[in-house]
Amino acid sequence: MATPTGYWLPSTETAVSRTLLLGWVLVQVAGSSGTRGVVAPYNLTWKSTNFKTILEWEPKPINHVYTVQISHRLGNWKNKCYFTTNTECDLTDEIVKDVKQTYSARVLVMPANATDYAGEPVYTKSPAFTPYLDTNLGRPAIQSFEQVGTKLNVVVQGSRTLVKGNGTFLSLRDVFGKDLNYILYYWKSSSTGKKTVKSNTDEFLIDVDKGENYCFNVQAVIPSRKVNRNSPESLIECTSQEKSLFTDKFFIIGAAVFVAIIVITTLSLCLHYCRKARARQSSKKSSPFSLA
Repeated sequence: MATPTGYWLPSTETAVSRTLLLGWVLVQVAGSSGTRGVVAPYNLTWKSTNFKTILEWEPKPINHVYTVQISHRLGNWKNKCYFTTNTECDLTDEIVKDVKQTYSARVLVMPANATDYAGEPVYTKSPAFTPYLDTNLGRPAIQSFEQVGTKLNVVVQGSRTLVKGNGTFLSLRDVFGKDLNYILYYWKSSSTGKKTVKSNTDEFLIDVDKGENYCFNVQAVIPSRKVNRNSPESLIECTSQEKSLFTDKFFIIGAAVFVAIIVITTLSLCLHYCRKARARQSSKKSSPFSLA
């Protein structure tokens, strides 16, 4: 049958092309409607102390959720904190596997019905983070101290981390070794002039003036670092020589009193027995049956 003049019928190929074009347009519209109003995460910040590491970001979600991914330089992206409405994610369990690796994270944002979402998510990548170089040092604590004569011994408490080795949690000293130093600040309690001494162990033994009270605190430091070198200073502790002297005098006086009591008791018993002996002798002399 001939085609009427003035009419055009599309070929099969043209119809298929139009159908594909329409489908592509619908997909793009659907995708854009799914991400409409979504704001890319910003202010991605690592917060880490003694290897306890959390990634934070903004903004608070409105009708969308986040998923965090983390990877080191040679690894694949690993999902953490799936479909969360929080603006932080604890990544400690990943970074403690190798604290000398350099890690990157990215925060993906998707519509709230993320389980049905097939589009490409919006995301923002974090700055690089190397735990061994970048984690902050926590405030140290003094485990014990003792002043004997002219020697003051101070022991720093070993801070535990979530880094594991041989099935146990390691201390900062275990992780950093000789890279970790401590600075001891000490001064006479009657003075404001501070002295300092550094050690790459957890213990100090310093010379002090006998009979003087001293106050002191400690600070952790990693000299090889360019940033995040120093921890906050520990709480201040002080010795108390007056108490020690009082205790010594108390024991000396107590011992003297104890000896005096024994001597007095012994003398009293001796006098008592002497009197009784004299009394017996006197009674014998005055008896009518005496042969004198």
